[in-house]
Order: sequence, then structure tokens, then C-alpha cells
Amino acid sequence: MTINDKLSPKKAKPKFSELLSHPEVKERWEKVRQYFFLRESTYDMSNRCNLRCDGCYYYEGDKQFAVENGEADAWRKLMREEKARGITYVVLAGAEPSLVPELLDVCYQEMPLGSIATNGFKKIPESVGYKIHISVWGNDETSLRVRKAKKLLKKQIENYRNDPRAVFVYTFTRENIDEVYDVVHDLFAEGCKLTFNVFSSPVGYKGLLRHNDDSLQRTENAMIDLVKKYPQNVLFSVYNAVAHTHKSGLHDLFSCSYPRQNRSQDIGLGRSFRQYRTDLNWDRSAACCVPDTDCADCRHYAAGSAVVTARLYRHVNNLDTFKSWLDYVDTYLAVWVMGYEKGENLCTEPVTPPPAASARASMK
Repeated sequence: MTINDKLSPKKAKPKFSELLSHPEVKERWEKVRQYFFLRESTYDMSNRCNLRCDGCYYYEGDKQFAVENGEADAWRKLMREEKARGITYVVLAGAEPSLVPELLDVCYQEMPLGSIATNGFKKIPESVGYKIHISVWGNDETSLRVRKAKKLLKKQIENYRNDPRAVFVYTFTRENIDEVYDVVHDLFAEGCKLTFNVFSSPVGYKGLLRHNDDSLQRTENAMIDLVKKYPQNVLFSVYNAVAHTHKSGLHDLFSCSYPRQNRSQDIGLGRSFRQYRTDLNWDRSAACCVPDTDCADCRHYAAGSAVVTARLYRHVNNLDTFKSWLDYVDTYLAVWVMGYEKGENLCTEPVTPPPAASARASMK
């Protein structure tokens, strides 16, 4: 049973000022609201990869066939145009962005806030001062089977130990839940920071990595356990675990803000977000943070960083729900923004994700 299940439905919604009357809550609110200026778009830097993983999102759909534009001047021009239309944060992905370090450097020179999603096999030069998200899909035995890479975790740690840019992203699949403890132990021994992701199936994927209700519950339990055991190294919160392992995906829970599922261009991501392919073109109908994901199964940490944080006003009905939302935003910023330090979680008990106002009305 979660906190919200215990709350009386007759309890009046507090004023926002009442929520902020708690000193620790106001302090956290003032800390996170300084970053509300962030406006993201994502960019495929390369259509090549030095690994080929089961369940890879990039090699689904049409984006893999886009011609790769390796011209530094073209990327510089794009970054300047992006700044001019209000983009303040870039997410560089691909297939594998570490294969084009010269383009990463151009992007960083023009747009200094951002992150790179990489498999970690090849180290990105230290001159590129973005957050670096290193994908971990299990221990070395699992990596060999799923990603066709020998001793990948060892290689990743060698490349990025003691690197303040690095965040290791452990993706829970249906098969690798128990081995997370050994992986976290190894990362903890090296002083590495990590966060969690949930495998979300590409369109049409029916393989063994896809979650079911049982594996989602086991994943939530493991996440919460590790948040409590390694609070200095695990950049996560209890609410992150609840939101990303719910039997409903992020779109069903919160209504996805990305253009692929959001027709509105009036405000927010519907207006500003673009997902550029390697030829520097984009398709609004396909634009989301991880294209070609099965939207009904989407529990991506990247998606949640925008979708959940955009739902502030769903989370102000009571103090614990608001604390949980603040924990979520604090986690998101610590994972995605260089120099931002995560604070202690304000809510240590599970809170049920609140429905939209229309859904609440229909439940009465």
C-alpha cells in the first residue's frame, strides 16, 4: 500500500504556499526551479555503432537509413539555429556518438548544456564537457550474450572511473534483475555514480528482454532497495521507481509531452522538441526522446525526465506527493546537468502517481 492509498479523499487540497511552508520543501523547490529554463532536443550523431545489441532502438524504423552528415560546419550552423529558437539543452545519441568526437566537440562549443548517450566502449574526450550516460545492461556475461561485447563493464569502468561527467545507466530487463546487485557493488567500489532505466520495447519487439507484471514488481523492489543501500552513489528516488515500473507506461500515466504523442504546438515540448536524424532533418510525427519505442510500453528514464517533471500541478494535492515530485526532479537534474548535486530524498515511501483532473473526476 502506498501513501496516497492511505490518504482520505475528503482531505482538502493544500495551497501551494502551505506546501512551501515546510523549510526542507521550500529549499528543494528553490533549488530545482532555477533549472526550469531547460529546453531540450535530441540529435543522432552517427548511424554507425561498434556494438549491436538485442532490442536496440536505433536500428528500428527509418532513422537508421538517414545519410550521415559529418560536416562540422553543418552541425555548428544547426546548433546556432537551435539556440536561436530557444533550445538550451542537447541530448546527443545515435547509434554511437563516441565515433564522431569532432562533432561532439562542435556541439559543446555552441551549446554547453547537454548529455551524451553512449555504450562506453570508446572514451569520449574530456574536452567535451557534457554529462555522459553509459548504458549498462547487466554483468559482463549478460553483455556478451545481449550486446556481443566481452568484458564491457570492465571497459566502461576503465574509461570513466573518476570522471565527473559519467553516470552509469543500468537498464533493467526481464532477465537481469538479480544481477544488478553485483554490478552496483562493482560500480560502488570504483566510486561511480549510477541511475536506473527500464527496458521499453521497440515497436514489434517480442523478445526475452520485455517486461511483464512480475518483473516490473521485482524491478521496483530492487530499485528501492538499492536507493536505500547506496544513497551517495545511486541517483534515484522511490518515486522514480514507482513511476517507471508501474503496470501502465509513462504515456498512460502522465500523457506523453513529446510530439509523437502530443499534437499540440501551443506550449512545452509539443512546440519546442525536435529529434534530428543524422542527415539533420526531423519528422514531427516520429519525434520523441527514443524514437521507435512502443509507446504503450515506454518507461524510459529519458522520457520520464520530461514527462513526469512537466506534471507539477498533478503533484500538489498533498505534501508527500509534492515531496515525491521534488525528489524526481532533483534526481533528473543530478543525472542530466553537470555540476548539479542530488540532495537527500524527501519522501522515502512509495506514492501512487496521481491521475489527471479529468480522471479523478470520473473516479468519483
